[in-house]
Amino acid sequence: MNFSSAVKFCFGLSIGTALAMSLSVTAQTISINVNASKSAGHFEPVWAWMGYDEPNYTYSDDGLHLLAELSQLSKYPIHARTHNLLTSGDGTPSLKWGSTNAFTRDALANPVYDWHIIDRIFDAYQKNGIKPLVEIGFTPQAMSTHPEPYQHQWPHSFDTGWSYPPTNYEEWSELVYRWVLHMKERYGTVEVSSWEWEVWNEPDIFYWHGTTEEYFKLYDYTVTAVRHALPRARVGGPASTGPSGEHAANFLRSFLQHCAHDINLATGKKAIPLDFISFHAKGNAAFVNGHVELSIAPQLRDIDRGFAIINEFPSLRKLPVLLTESDPESCAACGISTNPQNAYRLNAQYASYTAAMLNGSLTLAQKHHINLQGTIAWAFTFPGQSLFAGQRAFSTATIDLPLLNIFRMFGQMNGERIVANSDGAIDIEEIMTSGVRVRPDINVMATRNAHQISTLIWNYHDDAMQVPASTIRFHVKGLPTNASKVLLEHWRIDQTHSNAYTTWQSMTSLATPSASQLEQLHAAGQLQLLESPRWITVNNGLIELTFEEPREGVSLLKFSW
Repeated sequence: MNFSSAVKFCFGLSIGTALAMSLSVTAQTISINVNASKSAGHFEPVWAWMGYDEPNYTYSDDGLHLLAELSQLSKYPIHARTHNLLTSGDGTPSLKWGSTNAFTRDALANPVYDWHIIDRIFDAYQKNGIKPLVEIGFTPQAMSTHPEPYQHQWPHSFDTGWSYPPTNYEEWSELVYRWVLHMKERYGTVEVSSWEWEVWNEPDIFYWHGTTEEYFKLYDYTVTAVRHALPRARVGGPASTGPSGEHAANFLRSFLQHCAHDINLATGKKAIPLDFISFHAKGNAAFVNGHVELSIAPQLRDIDRGFAIINEFPSLRKLPVLLTESDPESCAACGISTNPQNAYRLNAQYASYTAAMLNGSLTLAQKHHINLQGTIAWAFTFPGQSLFAGQRAFSTATIDLPLLNIFRMFGQMNGERIVANSDGAIDIEEIMTSGVRVRPDINVMATRNAHQISTLIWNYHDDAMQVPASTIRFHVKGLPTNASKVLLEHWRIDQTHSNAYTTWQSMTSLATPSASQLEQLHAAGQLQLLESPRWITVNNGLIELTFEEPREGVSLLKFSW
């Protein structure tokens, strides 16, 4: 199937099926209530994290453009995580691959350390105010116990040299120590001490071809080296896969047991540094009966089970927790030409899913009393690919996708969370059991600061179907007495707003848009207002509005005074 055929397959041939099903769906009227006078706690920017496999894309023209945009999302810094920071190679990027050549050997087999590619990556972060979450991996070829073959060719096997343990853990430790020292000297102790340092990625599957015990040894040697170079460094792991599966659950539990109770394999002392706990959570995507069908339930079950496992360890349960990959599915580099189910990435469905997931993550953190610090969207950009190819990304050829616009919405929410509820919301336990397959999850989050209330409303469903919009009856009470009038700004992501992809679909030159069409696409990729800002009279501290929210739509309503 070629690219144009895939587009038509995903969004053309399914129209009849979608229309037939839409006729049987009755439009809903949903009541949403916000109490501006009742706090629900501080709104933590757990959304302000992103990650990707290919570190050399960071300093590409498209990568630098995106970093600059990310830096403008809000007053909160964006955090970035990337694979392959110690992988051997000349820095030539490709899908699911990257390299820095940080460690090689000379003709006499002496270690050679080279930071110039790493510096290009971290300089790009520093220039744009991005905070690195430094993933420490993978094994350099000259240090691997299985050096050949070394580089995998995506999408083929990952059974290659970078995923094997080092031949000498002391030598690995020295590499890490010198790397951290270099970072400290280049960017300053204060700055580098504000980063997180995570040991490896998914060591419970094919990203690590050693034993569980060998990973524990790697962890101990790594964090000891980091702390030796930078005593105030924040170190953690294990960045394991979704713990709703028994293998991953046992791995996470064993790692926490090791850190809480075992002897440090590098020092021989009963002190294993662990400043944060990380694991991953994944959903699923399928192409069913002519439409995309996401599964939000597995991702929430991963989070729920992981939080429960952490609570088994009293000495660790108050540590910050990072979901260092939290995604709708697992194949970031796959596009829609081979995986038509990934069409959600281009459209508003990804935005509404992400809104629902943020709310679900915060709800589960509250349920388990977990200190959730961040949820990483595994998305960046893919230079050199076809326009709207469908890899998991914030932008395509510097044209922003709806995913970036939900982050723009998140960035406008700050201060305290306030109490908000919707009679169209689905209970988190029901979603984890059955997904969002019968009725949509029409829900709300709201924040306030001294002169503003921001309310996020989404209409999410696992199935990307054309159905009637829902009517929202929206009420805000408890506004301050000095707010007799408020300025309403209503921002929207849907099929016709903040959506460059549907704009592109309406064009005739899909493969090679003209200069004027590209200008139109760039404009369509920005976050857009549903209507012109307008002043609203407040009656006894109360606002009442009625509007339509389409399926997969997300609205941000800001009230300022």
